[in-house]
Amino acid sequence: MSEEQETARVRAEALEPDFAERIESLAARLGLNLEGEADFALQLGGDGLQLLQLGPDSPGPVRVDFVEGAAAHRRKFGGGSGQMIAKAVGVQSGIRPRVLDATAGLGRDAFVLASLGCEMTLIERQPLIAALLEDGLARAAGDLDVAAIAARMRLLNGNAIELMRGWQGEAPQVIYLDPMFPHRDKSALVKKEMRLFRPLVGDDQDAPALLEAALALASHRVVVKRPRKAPIIAGTKPSYALEGKSSRYDIYPKKKLGA
Repeated sequence: MSEEQETARVRAEALEPDFAERIESLAARLGLNLEGEADFALQLGGDGLQLLQLGPDSPGPVRVDFVEGAAAHRRKFGGGSGQMIAKAVGVQSGIRPRVLDATAGLGRDAFVLASLGCEMTLIERQPLIAALLEDGLARAAGDLDVAAIAARMRLLNGNAIELMRGWQGEAPQVIYLDPMFPHRDKSALVKKEMRLFRPLVGDDQDAPALLEAALALASHRVVVKRPRKAPIIAGTKPSYALEGKSSRYDIYPKKKLGA
């Protein structure tokens, strides 16, 4: 855990009186205060749950929305199974692998794969981000257009390495990893989610152990998303990579996916 994580203070607050009881319950579950000095606010209102960095340099609130905005645009116009992420995990005609997204974040990549028909399990270890995901999935479940997609997404909150090592039941065919990378290029901090989450999450210093656990569990392949010029994760080397403009997917195949 980084020093930033230890000192980041978060309070919970209702944006409207009707949500006071729900935010109190959530605050108790997450161990958050309802008042006092804070660096972040977890807020609940009519549009759902959101996380806001407080202060003059705030990038604005972040919430998970699978119904409208960027997720809806990508679902309708993103390129379907021709997208690079789909190719990376092995989506083909008649093949929709069971995928574990072990570093779920805001769930965007998992939603893309679920919209293509993959059964998804998501792991998010940061409780606040997991709460945003849980809220986004609950709202998606109530929307006619995306309820069937949300039903293919199962969320687990916990340490991905421990959960993979102690996995119960059928192993995922594909494990997808997108660990937080220690960026040195300041332009990489432009995305407000990165600016917001870095003090809370820090970098994934345990990425090699994450990859090792994934390789031990996945039945068919492991896929690691990286910034295009970033080094590979230490340990086993990928067999090949798919490269885009800003990202690449390192592929660790174990067995051929079949229909």
